[in-house]
Amino acid sequence: MAPLKNVWQSKLVLLLVLPAAASDVVLEVHWWVSQATPVAIWTVGLSSLLGLIAWKMHSATPGGAATGILITAGMMFASTTVPYWPWQTSLIPIFTLLILTSIATRVGRAEKQRMGTAENRKGRTASQVAANLGIAALTTTEMAQTLLLDTHRFTSARLGPVVLLSVGLAALCEAAADTVSSELGQVLGGRPRMITTLRETDPGTDGAISVAGTLAGIAAALLVAGAGTLALEGGLTMLGVSFAGGVFGLFFDSLLGATLERSGWLNNDAVNFLSTLSASVFALPLLALAAR
Repeated sequence: MAPLKNVWQSKLVLLLVLPAAASDVVLEVHWWVSQATPVAIWTVGLSSLLGLIAWKMHSATPGGAATGILITAGMMFASTTVPYWPWQTSLIPIFTLLILTSIATRVGRAEKQRMGTAENRKGRTASQVAANLGIAALTTTEMAQTLLLDTHRFTSARLGPVVLLSVGLAALCEAAADTVSSELGQVLGGRPRMITTLRETDPGTDGAISVAGTLAGIAAALLVAGAGTLALEGGLTMLGVSFAGGVFGLFFDSLLGATLERSGWLNNDAVNFLSTLSASVFALPLLALAAR
């Protein structure tokens, strides 16, 4: 549980993500209703269905599910192409992330409850969802994508503009990797070690990593990167950039956990938000190299 003095960080994450995500969805719905109404209906309908599934699976609270709906709709709109097919949008990597994290959270639940590290049975709150998916949403808004495109540094005629979605996909990869590595690492592979000192510590300790948990997290990042690449037809560049960003963010998350979170400077929502941000930032120079 985050220290009470750091609750403001969770509220700040919500303030950074929700207004931008909501306004983006409203504008997109307005535009698509006037241009191709079925796209708006399918996007809002499927993102709402995914949010309902997350709530019914106890993967998210009602507020968390609503936040997820906004983020999913925004990312689906950002990745929409004509002709429109829902399975060729960001819905697929987000759904993959939901399945992977839901399974990982449930594995060894009794043991996690005994250790006091189990997730809330009601699922993730709005701030937790925003912390994990917010950067992916913000980096795929039309404004962010246009700014990246206008620099002419991160894409080329060979790659095409869709590869810019790798920045958001990298954040999704990190979110999946972090949750899976943390949840499975607590019940697999024995006692973990601190990333900063390599000394053994208790499972669930901030900044602790294990071989089994790390490998599980890397596999989760690869699965989300693969699902996103196939859905968005981004090619090997999207796969490599998003996967590398996700893995970088996974280790950056552990480093923040071992330092700023353990010392009380950051709460878990802030750590997750900054870790997904690091994944997206790490993806940018890789895109620039690929575009040369």
